[in-house]
Amino acid sequence: MKIKNIVCSAGRTGFYFDDQRAIKKGAGHDGVFYVGEAVTDGFTSVRQAGESISVMIVLEDGQVAYGDCAAVQYSGAGGRDPLFLAKDFIPVIEKEIAPKLIGKEADNFRELAAFMEAITVDGKRLHTAIRYGLSQALLDAVAKATGRLMCEVVADEYGTTVSEEPIAIFTQSGDDRYDNADKMIIKGAQVLPHALINNVADKLGTKGEKLADYVAWLRDRILSKRVDESYNPVLHIDVYGTIGAAFGNNNYKEMADYIAKLEEIAKPFHLRIEGPMDCDCDRETQIEALAGLTRELDDRGINVELVADEWCNTLEDIKMFADAKAGHMVQIKTPDLGGINNTIEAVLYCKEKGIGAYQGGTCNETDRSAQVCVNCAMATKPVQILAKPGMGVDEGFMIVYNEMNRILALRAAKK
Repeated sequence: MKIKNIVCSAGRTGFYFDDQRAIKKGAGHDGVFYVGEAVTDGFTSVRQAGESISVMIVLEDGQVAYGDCAAVQYSGAGGRDPLFLAKDFIPVIEKEIAPKLIGKEADNFRELAAFMEAITVDGKRLHTAIRYGLSQALLDAVAKATGRLMCEVVADEYGTTVSEEPIAIFTQSGDDRYDNADKMIIKGAQVLPHALINNVADKLGTKGEKLADYVAWLRDRILSKRVDESYNPVLHIDVYGTIGAAFGNNNYKEMADYIAKLEEIAKPFHLRIEGPMDCDCDRETQIEALAGLTRELDDRGINVELVADEWCNTLEDIKMFADAKAGHMVQIKTPDLGGINNTIEAVLYCKEKGIGAYQGGTCNETDRSAQVCVNCAMATKPVQILAKPGMGVDEGFMIVYNEMNRILALRAAKK
C-alpha cells in the first residue's frame, strides 16, 4: 500500500524548552518561570512552551498513520540540534521530505527508516526531532498497511518476539520529589523516583547527607504506604554528576564508600544511581571515569547499578559505553537518537553486550511519541521504560501503562 500524502500540524509537548546555558549562568526562578535573558540561539525566554509537529501519513485506503516530532527539554545544548520550533520545520517536512516519500510502498519499516535517515537538506542531516517523529509515522504506516501492531512490525523485522509481560515503568518526580513519590507509590510504579538531584549544596549535601536522608525517607514511605509486601520497586536516583562533584570524579574509593552507604539505607529495595559523575571535557573521559567506578563497585561487591547518561546521546555513544562496560545500564534518550530505528538497535545492542537497557527519553515529548516508544519496548524488552511526557507522574504513567496493556490485551485476543 502506497503513501498518498503527508500532512503536518503544530503541537505542544508535555513540558518545556529550557535554555540550559542561561540556567547555568544563574537564571533564577519566579514560580514556574525563569528570570533572566535567554542566551542560546532560538530562545526568546529562558523557559518557553515545548513544541512538536504531528506528521500524518495518509495511505491509499484512507488510513492515517502518525507520529510526533519532539526534542528534549534542553534543546540546542551539549552539541544537540537547534531549538525545535514548529514554524521553522513544518516547511522543511512539506517541501523537502514529503515529495521524497509520497508514492513509496509502506511495506517495510527498516527500509523506509533507512531511506528517511539518509535524506539531507542543504547538505545536512534532518533535525533529530524530525527523524524521531517521521520514523514513528512510518512505523505506524507499515503497521496499518499490513494489518499488524507496531510492536509486531518491529519484532518481525528485527527478529525478536513481543513481550508477553509488561515492561517496568520508571516515573520521574522533578523537584517535587516528596509528593510525586506518593503518587508513584499509589500507582504502583515499578521504578522510582528519579528525584532530580542536580545540586550539591541544596540536594546532595556536601558529604551526601541530604540525599542519604531522602533515600531513608523514601524507603520508609514505601514500607509504610504500600498496599502489600509484594510491591518492591527499584529506587532509581539521577544525581546529575553531583557525587563526582562532591567526592571527585576519579576518587572511586570515596564515591564507592558513599554509594555503599546508600545501598544499606535503601534496603530492602534495590538501588540505581544515574550519572554519578559528569566529566565536562569529553565523551572518552566520561567513559573512562564511569567504567572505573563500575569496576570499583563490582570488585567490592556493592550491589548498586550505575546508569550512564551524560555524554551518551547517540547510537554510536551508546555502543561505546556498552563496549567499555561504563555503567551497568545505559539510558537510551529516544529523541536524541533521531529515528526510532536507532532506539531499537540501541536496546538490542545493549542486551547483546550484557548491559541493562533503559529506554528513556524526555519529559518534553508527547502522548504519541510515548505510545510508539512503548511498542518498540514491547518488541525489544529493555529493562525499563520511561513514563512520559511531563513531570506530573499521573499523566505520563497513564499513557505508557495503558498503551502497554492495550498491546497485551490485543495480542491475547488474537490467540
